[in-house]
Amino acid sequence: MLFGSLDAGRSTFVSTGAKVAPGGIARDGFVALATLGYGLRPERDWWGDPRAKAGATPPRTLRHTVQAGALAGWQWMRDWGVAALFAGPELAFEVLDSPGTRRLPAPRPGMRVQGELWARPTEATLVTATLIGGTARWSAWGRVSWGVRLPALGATYLGPEAALYADRTGYRKWSLGLHATDFAVAQVSFRVSAGWVYEEQIRRPGAYGTLTAWLPL
Repeated sequence: MLFGSLDAGRSTFVSTGAKVAPGGIARDGFVALATLGYGLRPERDWWGDPRAKAGATPPRTLRHTVQAGALAGWQWMRDWGVAALFAGPELAFEVLDSPGTRRLPAPRPGMRVQGELWARPTEATLVTATLIGGTARWSAWGRVSWGVRLPALGATYLGPEAALYADRTGYRKWSLGLHATDFAVAQVSFRVSAGWVYEEQIRRPGAYGTLTAWLPL
């Protein structure tokens, strides 16, 4: 399976990857997962910018982040849905586009764990949960959602979602929104969502939108 996603707002993250299940993507068994992502977010360099050291408020700058992971795990297929757990190495590179950045930092290795749940409590409802934690940036991201399938929309589920991201820099991002999950165009399936986001370092609410696509092979 090939997949890709875009999370856009004041901060943006785009990723792509592949999931390989030798025994079949719809069966119990071993699963390998590889991902590559790039993120961009605005912030103030309070520690490195000379203006901050002089007592002034530094202007907003951009933090660029590249992350890659190679995970392996197991998935359990049941009548109600699927659950999966993964673990493996990750690599992260990040840099501030700031006067305080004298040289490019070295990439940081780490370990990542990931859990996924895609459950259908009834024929017309869907519950999803994803949790990802990594030590390369000491970051964590989680999202939960609930949806109901409307006959007029075919296999698409509509409902609320909530997500949280945090990392070692003190950055926190909360979001609440609505999603539409599992609608298809040809052989490609999609998930879209939009809503309200609050970033603690910026301290004012904003809007976000996400798009995820996956293609079984």
